[in-house]
Amino acid sequence: MKLIIKLLLNALAVVILAKILSGVYVDSYLTAIVVAAVLSILNLLVKPILVIFTLPITIVTLGLFLLVINALIILLADRLIPGFSVSSIWIAILFSILLSILQSILHSFLKDEKE
Repeated sequence: MKLIIKLLLNALAVVILAKILSGVYVDSYLTAIVVAAVLSILNLLVKPILVIFTLPITIVTLGLFLLVINALIILLADRLIPGFSVSSIWIAILFSILLSILQSILHSFLKDEKE
């Protein structure tokens, strides 16, 4: 149940950022849910491979190259999902930064009480 709620919160974050950023387009709420699911799958499967292959440049740039990897994952999702588009890599970098911040804020409302 918690996984579905997190997926819906991620979709909400995608919709909010599509409204704010002029270079990001999502045509429906269903597309936003698909975008959230595909980004989760790509981050689970593709991102670790990219991080391993680009480890030397990531070390040299003190981790800043991870922003480029996140942008490439978003651009890959752009290619895979009809109805979702990102205009450039710079918009994708900004989208990934803002998406991470917004997801952190939204997921903070789901904290488990361990007591």
